[in-house]
Amino acid sequence: MSLAQPKQLNWLPGAAIALLGLGSAILLQRPQLAALTRSSTDVTSEMLEQELVQIERNLALMKQVPSLGFRNLASDWAFLQFLQYFGDDDGRQRTSYGLSPDFFEIVLDRDPYFLDGYFFLSGSSSLYAGKPERTVEIIEQNLPRLNPSLPDKAYYIWRYKAVDELLFLGDSAAAQVSFQNAADWAKTYDDPEGQSIARSSARTAEYLKDNPASTSAQINAWGMLLSNALDDGVREVAIQRMQALGAVIDLTPDGQFRITLPPEEPPAEGDSSKTPDSPAQEGQSEAASDASSAAASTPEPGVAEETPSPPTE
Repeated sequence: MSLAQPKQLNWLPGAAIALLGLGSAILLQRPQLAALTRSSTDVTSEMLEQELVQIERNLALMKQVPSLGFRNLASDWAFLQFLQYFGDDDGRQRTSYGLSPDFFEIVLDRDPYFLDGYFFLSGSSSLYAGKPERTVEIIEQNLPRLNPSLPDKAYYIWRYKAVDELLFLGDSAAAQVSFQNAADWAKTYDDPEGQSIARSSARTAEYLKDNPASTSAQINAWGMLLSNALDDGVREVAIQRMQALGAVIDLTPDGQFRITLPPEEPPAEGDSSKTPDSPAQEGQSEAASDASSAAASTPEPGVAEETPSPPTE
């Protein structure tokens, strides 16, 4: 007669998992707790460097610890850690944003369908950390796991990739392919937003194909960043880059930006004067435009049609 395993021991695996999760949570929270308890006046550069070393160790641990069937939870946890890291303005100004892509390597590996994750990846890794090659690399690692409908509005991911390739890597050929893929994925949607993005992305892809060194395409891409800037610092950089390329930035009476492209190049994306069915005329505008100008921005889900101006002090 065989003896059955005592039922009272069945809880051990679950308890072990819970203890592992609790221990990891405490360990990973230590740098953030330290940041909350310090003030900018009493922190030395050495302390900040030690904090960064601990965050790096935590990231390495997060990459190695198995998800144990809770991949979305692991992704959410890593994203929360990123927000605390990114939001430590004093620490980042005195050190760097260099670890930003490392967070998203975990966030998107655990949950490749987290659309907003790609948005934050592009802004933090390319613009703040200055690592656009890591941004594109992480996106490319996850694209094979996606399709036009998973996640919803997945065409934006190709758009983020295209902007990084065009503006930060100077690879107009790769950007042209990405914009075309964005158009192909957006065409599968029958809603106004999807059809708008399909048309504008296709126009930009076609324009880059014929004009790989296009100034207008670069201005349009900076307009996308202006539309979705994470803060006023990014808005200022985008405006300065567009002005350096010859664009004129006007503030409309209702507090929106109007971007006028240089007259020597025809508008590429979002030109309401050339394309009768442009998004601007359908209320799904990529930016405000008039008969002689086009402003390009990519309205993300929930983003207004025109770009609000930075708040005044």
